[in-house]
Amino acid sequence: MADNTTPRAITCKAAVAWKQSEPLKVEEVQVDPPNSTQVRIKMLYASICHTDITCWNGSLFPAFPRILGHEGAGVIESVGEEVNDLKVGDNVMLLYVGECGECANCASGKTNLCLRYPVIMTDDGTSRIYAKGQRIHRMFSSSTWAEYAVVESNYVVKVDPRMSLSHACLLTCGFTTGYGGVWKALKVEKGSSVAVLGLGAVGLGAVKASQISGASRIFGIDVNDMKRDIARAFGVTDFINPKHSDKPISQLIQEATGGQGVDYCVECTGVASLLNEAIASTKMGVGETALISAPPEEKGELNYIPVILGRTIKGTAFGDVKTHSDIPKIVEKCINKEINLGDLITHEISLADINKGFLEYMKQPDCVKVIIKF
Repeated sequence: MADNTTPRAITCKAAVAWKQSEPLKVEEVQVDPPNSTQVRIKMLYASICHTDITCWNGSLFPAFPRILGHEGAGVIESVGEEVNDLKVGDNVMLLYVGECGECANCASGKTNLCLRYPVIMTDDGTSRIYAKGQRIHRMFSSSTWAEYAVVESNYVVKVDPRMSLSHACLLTCGFTTGYGGVWKALKVEKGSSVAVLGLGAVGLGAVKASQISGASRIFGIDVNDMKRDIARAFGVTDFINPKHSDKPISQLIQEATGGQGVDYCVECTGVASLLNEAIASTKMGVGETALISAPPEEKGELNYIPVILGRTIKGTAFGDVKTHSDIPKIVEKCINKEINLGDLITHEISLADINKGFLEYMKQPDCVKVIIKF
């Protein structure tokens, strides 16, 4: 007699990018059951990140046909036989960074980039999703713009049931990257000064971490005046719109700090030319800059003089946040209302309206975060 408890392929809906830069198509897809170390997740919420756009237009890790999306949360539908720490029915979030706790990188305490479970930049041939008879490429380790996702279990973290999954999905990339950039990468101290360039979800994460760390002055820099109010709600003390001045950003910050500059700067725009402005905004000899957002195509030249004068550039992926060790600490702050992720959500859509969210809402000046409710 057949074992009816054995997971089988599921037919469901997903937003498929068949070709570079073309509108997505919501298609019927087949999602295979998990292998021995994977879990299959029924997606309940996902969100849209600018990295999805750079992958869709081919600027970053092009691979088509593809299901985009790398931010999301849901409930486990089935588990592989070797998975011991997760079970059917668990609320979970999907990450693109793993943490084994044992490899040389994990054991060093110096980085969150695990050697055993690395960031999957391009599809490694383990995608479990098919459409029209062909395998569909994943985005990173998940592809969350589908009703079901199959993920290696190490990239999955349980969500405390006290936390809304609509908020949990916002911790799976952008906000946490900015938050960790301040908390883990720069290790901002109480009484210090911080400048954050770009006040999207990543930048607001950096702002909130700066506030929680006790920074005395937090400069928020954005060309969109509509970001002023939410920036102040997250902790910005000084909002600067560089469009209102003919002076460089670094000069505006230097002037606002008595000619010294800030202790720390977080570059969240991905505009290559602003890296030099970020570095020059910091104090000579001790200033530190975290480079978070990568330019999709634009290449910039580094001005070496400010760096030679004792400033440091720190590159960081996912804000140096460790998937299993650190994410629960951020979740606890959300549960305790130290962090209000709900303020980030400006638009909510269904999967059927993915192109509206992806191609229209993301371009609106009041947009911070678009979430997909399945």
